[in-house]
Amino acid sequence: MSAVNLKPALEAGLHELGLNLSDIQVDQLLAYQDLIAKWNKVYNLTAVRDPQEMLTHHLLDSLAAIQPLLRQTDGQPIKLLDVGSGGGLPGVVIAITCPQIDVHCVDTVLKKATFIQQVAASLKLPNLRGIHARVESLKAEEGSGYDVVCSRAFASLVDFTTWSRAALKPGAVWMAMKGKHPADELSALPADVSVFHVEQLVVPGLQADRCIVWLRPAASA
Repeated sequence: MSAVNLKPALEAGLHELGLNLSDIQVDQLLAYQDLIAKWNKVYNLTAVRDPQEMLTHHLLDSLAAIQPLLRQTDGQPIKLLDVGSGGGLPGVVIAITCPQIDVHCVDTVLKKATFIQQVAASLKLPNLRGIHARVESLKAEEGSGYDVVCSRAFASLVDFTTWSRAALKPGAVWMAMKGKHPADELSALPADVSVFHVEQLVVPGLQADRCIVWLRPAASA
């Protein structure tokens, strides 16, 4: 199924999610999915091969997080780090739909970081960058760091927050995209990590549980 044939389904999903994107952004999303399919043969970016399934499980699944992210950040220009980004989900989708957000996608696999750079060049996204590194090596220095550090199906909440804490700037938050409400992971969090919201998501066409866990470093006593 070509991107052209997927366009009505994508537009219907966007409408359901309350996202009003330009024609250029819609085309960029479909072109991004085409790039995943093209490079998947070499880079093994995803186990999902069917275009319709890719649309639902990847694009719309990531798009479901956009409105919550915009509410959390008041739509302001921010810096966001997508940890363990793989093929760029949700980082590339955020970069396309939110040009005011500077998105860095970090992955330990060189070919995946290279793919992100390829996407940024192909789709002309100046706000997107792929980084080949371990997230633990990314340190926030004076005046730097990230406003939001996000992940999607990356690791446990304990590992995610522990490994990426040094990348946060003061006042920053974590945005962890999960499936079912991760009660066990939440109970395992250390005292210096505070959960301030667990937000249920509804993904158009996907009959599965999805949520975002919003966290921040706990205030020092």
